[in-house]
Amino acid sequence: MQWWRARTADQPDPADERTVVLWPDTFSTYFHPSIATSAVRVLEDAGFRVAVPTDAVCCGLTWISTGQLDIAKKVLRRTLDVLRPYIEAGTPVIELEPSCTAVFRADAPELMPDNQDVQRLAGRFRTFAEHLVRHAPDGWQPPALARKALVQTHCHQHAVLKDDADRELMRRAHLDAEVLDEGCCGLAGNFGFERGHHELSLAVAEQGVLPAVRAAAPGSVLLADGFSCRTQIEQSDTGRRALHFAEVLALGLDGNLPSEHPERLAKRPPAPSRTGRWTITAGAAALTTAAAAVAARGAARRLRRA
Repeated sequence: MQWWRARTADQPDPADERTVVLWPDTFSTYFHPSIATSAVRVLEDAGFRVAVPTDAVCCGLTWISTGQLDIAKKVLRRTLDVLRPYIEAGTPVIELEPSCTAVFRADAPELMPDNQDVQRLAGRFRTFAEHLVRHAPDGWQPPALARKALVQTHCHQHAVLKDDADRELMRRAHLDAEVLDEGCCGLAGNFGFERGHHELSLAVAEQGVLPAVRAAAPGSVLLADGFSCRTQIEQSDTGRRALHFAEVLALGLDGNLPSEHPERLAKRPPAPSRTGRWTITAGAAALTTAAAAVAARGAARRLRRA
């Protein structure tokens, strides 16, 4: 967000048919911001004018996944207020994190079936690949990458979004893609960070994803649009790092894709120390426990009222 504010003070007109909203999901904003900056680079190359909400927005997935549905509705209503000009103008919203996209395409419409703004947004939330394949101006082509790619598809994309547009965009970018059909990476949101789940999380990943990454040729691009998938690959003993499709295309536009280990150009925060990893794990467990306690208290109150 700081990069965006420093880059421009003016937001494009929501009514301009070239305008798109780039959704600032938590993962791209706070963990892997190079994905968002890469997406802006590619979208602008395709002729779009990119707007980014400067007020906080959230899809509410954290609360939905822990059963705190009333809080999720409040979060979504605040988000709708921020997006009001774009909702009224019919501006498409481009999402980079599959789990957030799936909320607006499936969870939010089910959670708030009578809210017309939620229903309208469901039809305007698009994945990065969907927008470029189906709505880019005639004549625009992605960079020709001429590279093999190993692709781990996020579980929410498998279940809700599908990957037809991603496969087509990879074809247009001359990526010889092997799309893994080996199941979940095992991290599954905060599951793999919770106490007692680490070994099971890795066991799931070892069913297919991690061995495939280890066997990938040094010059192959490793693609994983989901934050969980990238994290599991990076923090396991693969020696490799996965990129978001937006990062790969941006590197291709700049003619800057190395012949081996192209992921080394990805900008990532430094790996946490052992103490840092313990703190992250303990924090995730504490948050999960607190969320469960809140949900339990809410359920108890509902039972007493029944």
